[in-house]
Amino acid sequence: MSNRIETQCIHAGYQPAKGEPRQLPIYQSTTFKYDTSDEMGRLFDLEEAGYFYTRLQNPTNDAVADKIRALEGGVAAMLTSSGQAANFYAIFNICETGDHFIATSSIYGGTYNLFGVTLKKMGIECTFVSQDLPESELDQYFRPNTKAVFGETITNPTVAVFDIEKFARLAHKHGVPLIVDNTFATPINCRPFEWGADIVTHSTTKYMDGHATSVGGCIVDSGKFDWMAHAEKFPGLTTPDDSYHGIIYAERFGPGAYITKATAQLMRDIGAIQSPQNAFYLNFGLETLHLRMKQHCTNALAVARYLSSHAKIAWVNYPDLPGSLSFELAQKYLPNGSCGVLAFGVKGSREKANLFMDSLQLTSIVTHVADSKTCLLHPASHTHRQLSDEQLQAAGIAPDLIRLSVGIENVADIIEDLEQALGKI
Repeated sequence: MSNRIETQCIHAGYQPAKGEPRQLPIYQSTTFKYDTSDEMGRLFDLEEAGYFYTRLQNPTNDAVADKIRALEGGVAAMLTSSGQAANFYAIFNICETGDHFIATSSIYGGTYNLFGVTLKKMGIECTFVSQDLPESELDQYFRPNTKAVFGETITNPTVAVFDIEKFARLAHKHGVPLIVDNTFATPINCRPFEWGADIVTHSTTKYMDGHATSVGGCIVDSGKFDWMAHAEKFPGLTTPDDSYHGIIYAERFGPGAYITKATAQLMRDIGAIQSPQNAFYLNFGLETLHLRMKQHCTNALAVARYLSSHAKIAWVNYPDLPGSLSFELAQKYLPNGSCGVLAFGVKGSREKANLFMDSLQLTSIVTHVADSKTCLLHPASHTHRQLSDEQLQAAGIAPDLIRLSVGIENVADIIEDLEQALGKI
């Protein structure tokens, strides 16, 4: 198999043998048959690999997960029912009641709520920090019970670029893994493992699917973090699991320990699986990911340039636009383009911003982001409305921020739609 990412988008994960289906089959079955009780028992004991119940593993899902693994350059991957489930599993796989982790404050509002509210109810505390702080200041937030650091390659909705190397240094200094949500950049534009990240998550609902057809998530492990070297911090991976006859995941499965535990333990008990049908749709999206990301970036840069020169626009932030806050980091981590999402503010009142959005014709007001059709929303009123004014400020979300997800239509049509809507205010 070629290691060129364009070819991997199409061929990785599933290579049919003679007489097998050319397209990845949908294994729409909850169960799988075996001839003897002993065969089934060995699967339940994790002594052999195989399929017995789709809640844990399914051939369609595994093929698609393996494609994403190849694209990211990891050793193992697991699909989940959503990006939220992926981020929950990524943390909960190594954190228990009484543990602590660090996340940047500018992450997606749903993830912020998951970490700051839901996990807190489970006894897992998250400290939110500004990703712009210097290492010397960030260092003070680590505690003896800190188990992970979390950030987004490109933040949603502020489209700030995460300094992966800086946070990898900090995490590894304190003996914990760096988890990076790579949803907006995708492995086409950034592979966080190459910059020191240990675990990557995705909302596959976004660019990977690309067509707003199926909700899903994925976790990919680099296999590089040495759990046994920090055994006292990660007992779930380095001490016997009584629910699997005393298996020690890090000893038995080596580099595959993290994903094996997430599958055999968390997916077994919580069951946030991606359906084989959705994995099938996701695979179609992955086949054109390398083509679509290039067009998203080309269109978004043209739109950002247009908006930045418009008299009715107060400000524009897009990583590829010279002068934007993250331009230098984007040149380092995303030299071939960042994503199709940009943030901007309309001059004047919120009423004017609402009139602008309501006047759009081609562009849709939707909760979704990062698919082939251009869409937008006002985070303070929509996705982040559960946050207080103080939390919005900490996340860098201005009251007038509009998140625009630029699609792959003809860019002239996108700009004409923005122009006529701005003409209404």
